Amino acid sequence: MFSLYTSSLAGRRGQLCTAHGTIETPFFFPVATAGAMKGISHQELLDLGAEVLLCNTYHLHLRPGEHVVADAGGLHKFIGWEKPILTDSGGFQVFSLRKIRSLDDSGVTFQSHLDGKELFLGPREAMEIQHALGADIIMVLDECPPSTADRSEIEQAVERTLRWAKECKRVHEELCRSVALRQAQCDTPFLFGIVQGGLEKDLREYCARELIAMDFDGYAIGGLAVGESEEEMYQVLDWVCPLLPEDKPRYLMGVGKLSQLPVCVSKGIDMFDCVLPMREARHGTVYVQEAKDSKDCVSFMYDTIRITNEKYMNDHSLIDPQSPSLLSRKHSKSYLCHLLRSGERYGETIACMQNMGMTLKVMKDVRENIRHPVE
Repeated sequence: MFSLYTSSLAGRRGQLCTAHGTIETPFFFPVATAGAMKGISHQELLDLGAEVLLCNTYHLHLRPGEHVVADAGGLHKFIGWEKPILTDSGGFQVFSLRKIRSLDDSGVTFQSHLDGKELFLGPREAMEIQHALGADIIMVLDECPPSTADRSEIEQAVERTLRWAKECKRVHEELCRSVALRQAQCDTPFLFGIVQGGLEKDLREYCARELIAMDFDGYAIGGLAVGESEEEMYQVLDWVCPLLPEDKPRYLMGVGKLSQLPVCVSKGIDMFDCVLPMREARHGTVYVQEAKDSKDCVSFMYDTIRITNEKYMNDHSLIDPQSPSLLSRKHSKSYLCHLLRSGERYGETIACMQNMGMTLKVMKDVRENIRHPVE
């Protein structure tokens, strides 16, 4: 499954082998919420160097429904993506619906944001939905309280997260043993536990140790990038990463700011996901490469520009002449400024391709900056 073949002060480097291909770590998940990314085709993602996708269980469960996806032959065939896919549990989206959901130890009752229909998500449901979708990596259901929550609320969330993790693993193993699964000769997905605990050191360590004892295929760190400071986030990684097994992948959920990626890798993280690159692109914030003075310098230097600012209306230079995206090597800043200020969808595509290309390039450069294994 996971082979860690080098580790240094710059981070860990390895390979994550799944039924739909091998991924070089560390890496970044483009977020294809409902099986697609706004404004970018699958082929364009591949051209940018994407090796994996993250799809969202909550949205796919509501529409079109996991049974439709299963009837199509699983998520890979349904969306036309042949490389690995991770699905989250849907818990984060459900917990964000604080005004239209109720919570107890069995799971979460919530209202669909589409039609108001009352639905329920518990550990069994989270596993059954994700197995039906057919992802390569699936996540346990966890409770994710706000980072500003009282300690008592975070303690309760950790205990519930651990109970749900244990039940998720039991149901997951039951589904993996099922006759139907064996007859279909399906490859069973990897199941990751999620470490919660807010900004409380003892709760993070307690949650990590209990999950490690359950022996998951990998471990995620959740409940970050939700309002805490950058320093607080790094502190949590310093607490948790040394506790996690070296031979299992480590996934930091919801983090994707370019400046944070190399730092988090150096602290032991292997996997990332975030909607930030695409969200910022659609609103006019574009990542561009900085000029380099030396061929030997680390190549993930970049800057961010507000392309809709008036100063770019007459800037006819290329968006980024060294961009991973052909569109940014072809079009000018003035043209992109014009498109986004006019509300043209093509402008969003150009900006999204640039930001996703830069994010994937940063991860590639971070990987290559970690020393290669000794021959």
